[in-house]
Amino acid sequence: MAFITKTLLNNILRRFIHQDFHEAVSSMTITDAFLFLMVHSVDKLGIWHRLPVILGLIYLAVRRHLHQQYNLINVGKTPSGVRFSPGDYPYRTADGSYNDPFNEGAGSQGSFFGRNIMPVHQTDKLMKPDPMVVATKLLTRTQYKDTDKQFNMIAASWIQFMIHDWIDHMENTNQKVELIAPKEVANKCPLSSFKFYPTREFPTGFYDIKSGAKNIRTPWWDGSVIYGSNKERLQKVRTFTDGKLKISEDGLLQQDEDGIPISGDIRNSWAGVSTLQALFIKEHNAVCDTLKKEYPDLNDEELYRYARLVTSAVIAKIHTIDWTVTTPE
Repeated sequence: MAFITKTLLNNILRRFIHQDFHEAVSSMTITDAFLFLMVHSVDKLGIWHRLPVILGLIYLAVRRHLHQQYNLINVGKTPSGVRFSPGDYPYRTADGSYNDPFNEGAGSQGSFFGRNIMPVHQTDKLMKPDPMVVATKLLTRTQYKDTDKQFNMIAASWIQFMIHDWIDHMENTNQKVELIAPKEVANKCPLSSFKFYPTREFPTGFYDIKSGAKNIRTPWWDGSVIYGSNKERLQKVRTFTDGKLKISEDGLLQQDEDGIPISGDIRNSWAGVSTLQALFIKEHNAVCDTLKKEYPDLNDEELYRYARLVTSAVIAKIHTIDWTVTTPE
């Protein structure tokens, strides 16, 4: 009876859902199928970013639930997640743990990257067509397109600032890979050749997905780009006075004895990313000053934790509300 009911409801729902999603919806529970219809309708109307706050939060919660249930493939065996009370960890941890109430290790540093589709092993076809040829033919700008005041170099700084917060593959430092541009596009590539470390593969313990890559950053929107993704890095960026982070007197990133900038993540960085790191370190410290003035009884650790929550929320707000809705198509 339940099967017949589900089949009938799926047939009705299909009338309102694009055919590309019929197969996905057929695998959902009845409740999730209706939730998908709700999200799908909002997407077709293109009004998600104009929804009232409460409805917008409900929309995002439903979308996240559907993605987690039906659009992600787990990679790598992990210890069984232990549920915990969010009230026990009302702050951002150093390594990204204790964010998911159902699994304390979810999204922590060193977690496997999940997948949206099963891997296809075709090493012999990996360079066909050559990625440099693809990039040159598809991305080369044939004529200048003026974006007026909407888009500039700060955009490149910002998106890299976000990537430094979210993801980076652990590398195999025992070997290097070199890519050389084919002759047909060599004179059109800014980098005719470059070397890099390949992604390190780890055994997953799974039969169908034998290996996977691990994230050396924390994928949560936790500001790890300025705080670091582990306890060791966090210890290096903190002053341990009034909850503040280290910053030089001239407002730029402080440097260690080797001349290396002190910040949460400095891998493959440049002036654009460093500028934003310095900006949000100063934002964090300004929040600490405000909190200390309003709540003089807060100690160093409490000031740091609250200021990090505020600062990481500001970063997320800028990207979701300011950046996303104004980025040129």
